[in-house]
Amino acid sequence: MSQFEAEPGEEQPFISHLVELRNRLLRVVLFVLVVFLAAAPFANEIYAYLSEPLLRFLPENSTMIAIDVASPFFTPFKLALVASVFASMPVILYQLWAFVAPGLYRHEKRLILPLLVGSTLLFYLGIAFAYFVVFPLVFGFLTAAAPSGVAVMTDIAKYLDFVLTLFFAFGLAFEVPIFTILLVWTGLTTPKNLAEKRPYVIVGAFIVGMFLTPPDAISQTLLAVPIWLLFESGLLFSRFFVRKSEDEEAVG
Repeated sequence: MSQFEAEPGEEQPFISHLVELRNRLLRVVLFVLVVFLAAAPFANEIYAYLSEPLLRFLPENSTMIAIDVASPFFTPFKLALVASVFASMPVILYQLWAFVAPGLYRHEKRLILPLLVGSTLLFYLGIAFAYFVVFPLVFGFLTAAAPSGVAVMTDIAKYLDFVLTLFFAFGLAFEVPIFTILLVWTGLTTPKNLAEKRPYVIVGAFIVGMFLTPPDAISQTLLAVPIWLLFESGLLFSRFFVRKSEDEEAVG
């Protein structure tokens, strides 16, 4: 009888973790849904703001077009949904933090929370960099490069896919300092080893830019150079963290 009583006691922690994970996922979905319902009435205005970097470079008599029948309706709502997820990122990361925090040591909690905040800010910074810096240069180049007699009239759905790809590419690229710090913090490498691999990082940054951006040298370079500079900043901060960790171990 005691065996049967011990078994549920062993399973209960795992079940409670699943219940907590479900509750936090439901909170995330509910929050995203609320933000989406608030943003949906302004879906067309949001799309107009997103398309402004392209529209300013289109020829005078050229406009964006909708090839599919339902594109004028579904494309802005798709953007509103993606924008809702982006806007909910702090809540999503907080729920992730609240779920894993009980299992972390005190020094790990002091590190993880700033990394979550920093990763959120860097992701938004990458999106802002793409919108305000990259888009004007890329669209200005692409529209000017159109052959004579070709009317530049971009489909709204393809344009949305294009800019979302760049948003994700630059948002993830700006997370390089976080990845660098985590590599050093977990002991997988050291700042000295990373510094020695700098030439490979630079080449890798341009390879990543080649695969994650459109096939033009401008957008590839605009992604590769920030990756390299952000790697250097992550390398700098990881050195500070290593010194702090060594001091703590010496005291212990």
